[in-house]
Amino acid sequence: MAKYKKKRARELQHDKFRDTAGKIFDRVGDRLEGKGRTILYGLAALILAGVLVGLYLKWNSRKSDEARRALGRAIAIAIAPVAAASPAPGAPPPAYSSEQERAQNAIAEFEKVAAKYGDPYKTEARYFIGTNLLYIDRDKAINELAEVSKGSVPEAAALAKFALAQVREEEGKYDEAAKLYSELAAQNSGVVTTDIANLRLALVYDKQGKKNEAADLLFNIVEAARKAKDSDGTPLPESTASREAAEKLQKLDADRYAKLTPELPSGNLPF
Repeated sequence: MAKYKKKRARELQHDKFRDTAGKIFDRVGDRLEGKGRTILYGLAALILAGVLVGLYLKWNSRKSDEARRALGRAIAIAIAPVAAASPAPGAPPPAYSSEQERAQNAIAEFEKVAAKYGDPYKTEARYFIGTNLLYIDRDKAINELAEVSKGSVPEAAALAKFALAQVREEEGKYDEAAKLYSELAAQNSGVVTTDIANLRLALVYDKQGKKNEAADLLFNIVEAARKAKDSDGTPLPESTASREAAEKLQKLDADRYAKLTPELPSGNLPF
């Protein structure tokens, strides 16, 4: 989740709506080109419509920029340093005295975003509210994440379900955690890939004493990654999830680990 927060903070600096406005007016120009005289009222109506669309897109772009900046500010609070018992030498001064204090400040900012802007910013803010509530009120956090996980914003929904699965795993409710991880594996979201979900599912199986099922999942993750190639037939580098799965498999079942396709030597990687 921390990686997503940092990635999302960077993405908030970009604006995709300005290109959309240009494309709309290019299409209007193409429709008029080479058509000869146009009925005056029809042309006037088209020009007026273009002006209205332009004004809306300009307004919408400003609102989107504003929402991105607001969400970015809230995310910056959520990942700000917290005072440590033994701070590392040269570490920046902490912004907050505890995780609870940081979470309260972050929630206040995310609530402003959720109250003022529409989706996807509203739902993304609610996801962050849920994750920060875990430091303050676990029951409220679970309810918030459950609602977001059923929402229509795919990234936030997947991340909320992943957070819920982690909570259930931490609570020892392994059947519930396994069900959520299985659903995420089937969805193969861009933010929670099948490999990530299956890796967590394998760890849950291990905790349940289902060693064979866990080993099968880990083996399949690594084997598929080591055999993966691009369109030119060049081997693809292994993901972090695949490397972690290999480490877990080696500890869990050394015999299955020995049957894996050998890892590509680092000198032969395509970069």
